[in-house]
Amino acid sequence: MSANPLIELTIDGKKVSVPAGTTVFDAARTNDIAIPTLCHQQNERPVGVCRVCVVDVGARVFTASCIRPVEAGMVVNTASDKVKRARRTLVELLMSDHPAPCARERHSGDCELEALAKRESVPPSRYAPRADRRGTDDSSMSIAVDFDACILCDRCIRGCSDIRENFVLGRMGKGVTAGIAFDNNAPMGDSSCVSCGECMVSCPTGALTNKLVAQTRIARTPDSEPVPLEVLQELPFFQGVSGTFLSLNRNAVVRRHFKPGEIICREGEYGSTAFYILEGKAKVSISSPIAHVKTRGTIRKFLGKLSSRLTQRQNDARDEEKDQHWIHIDAPLDLSYDNPVATLGPGDLCGEMTCMSLYPRSATIQAATDCTMLEMLRNVLDIMQRNKSFRAQLDRSYRERALDSHLRAVPVFAGLTGEFIDGLRENVELLRFAPGQVICRQGDPADAFYLVRVGFVKVSQAHPGGDMVLAYLSRGDYFGETGLLRGDVRTASCTALDHVEVVRISAQDFSTMTKLFPDVRQKFEVANEARMQMNRTRLSVISSTPLESFLTQGLMEAQSLLLLDLNSCTRCDACVLACADAHDGVTRLVREGLRFDHYLVATSCRQCLDPLCMVGCPVGSIRRRNSLEVIIEDWCIGCGLCAENCPYGNINMHPFNVSADLPDAQGKKKATIKQKATSCDLCSDFAEPSCVYACPHDAAHRVEPRKFFAGLLQQSADKTSPH
Repeated sequence: MSANPLIELTIDGKKVSVPAGTTVFDAARTNDIAIPTLCHQQNERPVGVCRVCVVDVGARVFTASCIRPVEAGMVVNTASDKVKRARRTLVELLMSDHPAPCARERHSGDCELEALAKRESVPPSRYAPRADRRGTDDSSMSIAVDFDACILCDRCIRGCSDIRENFVLGRMGKGVTAGIAFDNNAPMGDSSCVSCGECMVSCPTGALTNKLVAQTRIARTPDSEPVPLEVLQELPFFQGVSGTFLSLNRNAVVRRHFKPGEIICREGEYGSTAFYILEGKAKVSISSPIAHVKTRGTIRKFLGKLSSRLTQRQNDARDEEKDQHWIHIDAPLDLSYDNPVATLGPGDLCGEMTCMSLYPRSATIQAATDCTMLEMLRNVLDIMQRNKSFRAQLDRSYRERALDSHLRAVPVFAGLTGEFIDGLRENVELLRFAPGQVICRQGDPADAFYLVRVGFVKVSQAHPGGDMVLAYLSRGDYFGETGLLRGDVRTASCTALDHVEVVRISAQDFSTMTKLFPDVRQKFEVANEARMQMNRTRLSVISSTPLESFLTQGLMEAQSLLLLDLNSCTRCDACVLACADAHDGVTRLVREGLRFDHYLVATSCRQCLDPLCMVGCPVGSIRRRNSLEVIIEDWCIGCGLCAENCPYGNINMHPFNVSADLPDAQGKKKATIKQKATSCDLCSDFAEPSCVYACPHDAAHRVEPRKFFAGLLQQSADKTSPH
């Protein structure tokens, strides 16, 4: 007896025989009888949620053919007038909520719902769309989400769970509030989605589509070649990714070949790509002179000339610099301050921050041997980073090669032993955060210490008057120690400003470390007290100054302002000329800016309490001392990002003549120009700033804004108050 006996039935007047257990839908399909459907695909288990595949089997109600098994003698009608009317009504209801034309229809013209509506001659919907609209989710680098185009067919859920076994997608809500969700209703970009693309390929509408972002194609060069789809699929970090998805993104990755000595990318240049080394070795280095800008007076009198020179650390030591031995760059390692050169090899990824956040290149990369690399845009890098095996490879490489130097690059950790770091190696967690994602929240229990590995973190404190920004942290900085040292809760919230990766050290490991190394704990306590004092200073500003009159102008953020009294100023520009004469002809002062009462706030560095200039520096060379003074370190590569970020135009780029190595002639030098960022130094070599001294009408004044404006506002209040 056959294990699968045949069942005879009639479909649309046609006698057919199919194995027992076959659904009506498959019985019709195998006999060339088409039944429309939206929720059913042959590679997914049927669920019967769209009901568009309804047929008449002679029962009390129509049935969904994709889940109804055949029965002996069954008579099926798939296209009667009643069935067609029911089908059109179902499609009309789906179309009432559908944003036609949806993204899929606009981009490729193959939205299955809209195609079915046209084929069934469905008229404009008579039904009102639901009032509660979820809108779009733009958080993923690779996939665009339009919840309003979703018809709840569950094809994406089954593709994610049954086919790829990632279990990211599911349903949430009931009734009219039902919808798909990523993890626990997180934005797609913040979820555990690995960007395999199966949900997008499965989706019948424009609810999940390939993200059409700017620059989805890398410009071709003589040393680059496109990577065929079959080759991409053979690479381990693209295993499990949908071929259709890779095909849609194939122009966003190229394979490039470099000969020894060829420059792959240069420090300071803006870029949008990352490089993954397949074969060969590359040298990563900083060619900019390791020296900061020092302004010195040439004669000892007012209005004397100041000359800006590049000065090395040993000739002009700064406080807090003696323990800084490493320069953090956009690569899986740091560069030694004394010899900023290192080697990258197969399996290394560099340029991650440039690619994800469009920052300037942090270092120059040059082929040391014949090199083969993949160069990719953000959408491809995002796919790779979400691949579990690729992430494991990067994390393993970081633990083995970079964790030691990363910890030792932080002065407070300089005393840790190799034995302790070896024990810590497997315990730390490496976490990723999307832009805007909260890493830890003020008031939560202090359960871990964090070391910034990639990206920028904003530290802020909530107060009755609003959030106060305490700091911007980059690679090599840390946070979370305050609550752990006090055994208390978080005192501030930390949020990812861009693509951020952190090293998480548990509270238990942090406690063990501070017990085994008392000097480390002492350094933490000293640094923490300095931070707390700085925060108290800022908080006193908020609580003691009438803010409403000048908060919106950003004046409260300044520590030092150059004010011009417009009642006395004759617009002679003597202040500007004096500044230019004092700084090699490059003025650090512009007689334009905000106005408050009869004062002009001239454009000159304010030493802001919230220094936006620090955000994005690819090598972390601009920082703020605990005295709140913003300084530019000597490894500044002259990319100019800080000057662009300064909202007041108070940072300038100063050119210097230096000697550089000729790439094709070893040992020979050539004259070239390198830029360094500079800002107002208050003419520190003189008794008084040149701009103030030069004013013939006593109209220029350097003031501490909180005291000055508080007094000014108080005088105004005294004049208007009744006696």
